[in-house]
Amino acid sequence: MSKTKRFWWLKISEDFFNAKEIKFLRKVAGGDTFALIYQRMMILSLSTEGKLYFENIGNTFAEEIAVELDEEVKNVEMTLNYLKGKGLIDFGESDSTLEFKQVPSLIGTETNWARYKNQAREKELKELENVQSMSNYKEQEQEQDKELDSEKDKEQKSDVSVLFENYLKIFSEYTKDVKTQPRAKAKQVFLQLAPEQRQLAMIGAKNYIVWYDKTDQGPYYSKNAFAFLDDMLFMDYQEIPEASKVGDKKVSKAPEWSNPSYENKTTDEELAKLEKIRQDALSKLGTQENE
Repeated sequence: MSKTKRFWWLKISEDFFNAKEIKFLRKVAGGDTFALIYQRMMILSLSTEGKLYFENIGNTFAEEIAVELDEEVKNVEMTLNYLKGKGLIDFGESDSTLEFKQVPSLIGTETNWARYKNQAREKELKELENVQSMSNYKEQEQEQDKELDSEKDKEQKSDVSVLFENYLKIFSEYTKDVKTQPRAKAKQVFLQLAPEQRQLAMIGAKNYIVWYDKTDQGPYYSKNAFAFLDDMLFMDYQEIPEASKVGDKKVSKAPEWSNPSYENKTTDEELAKLEKIRQDALSKLGTQENE
């Protein structure tokens, strides 16, 4: 029958290296080595409840520990002196016992038989959980997929709504106090666009307003947010068109008579000449047709 063994472990907290005593220790020359020696000495003391005993094999306690840990004697001595000064260790009256004050509260232990039983129990529980979970695994996975899809849909709808509001704002601010924008119709078309087309619509809208504002035609005659989308006009304004100039006056590419503020200054004499030119052109056209 195999002999029962006992296992020990040191339960060091996650903030061990954040303790001021350890921080100061690591800042001195060779401090990282001293911190490691401290940890190894604590581990060495686990089976004796946080105590080490001088066996009179070496000349000093530090020398015996150095041999046990394969460390330099001077490094062990400096570590012990520092720990003693900070109250982390105590020596017995005859200096034959070294006690690590924190270790008793940090010791974890169990026998090999207890470890075997715990591991066996964990294995059984895991197998049972696997059997029970396999039957509804697909159902849970589908539910998770639905939830993810739902979240994605919400995010996408939210993003599209924000994008549309920004698009509509471009036209609304330009025609403010002049005419209202057909929000519902514009949104209906906007939602039907492909994602990349929505981005192009944003670019086109900005460029169109910049260009149109230079034509001096006034906001009232500008395309509204719905027509701009429905006619796919935004594709024509991926860049700002150049506005033609006559002297210092800005003009649009539309004919001058389309401007509501246009004033016809043609004289009667000029109108008569134009009519004669028109009649001559019609006469020539009729002659060519007869031939």
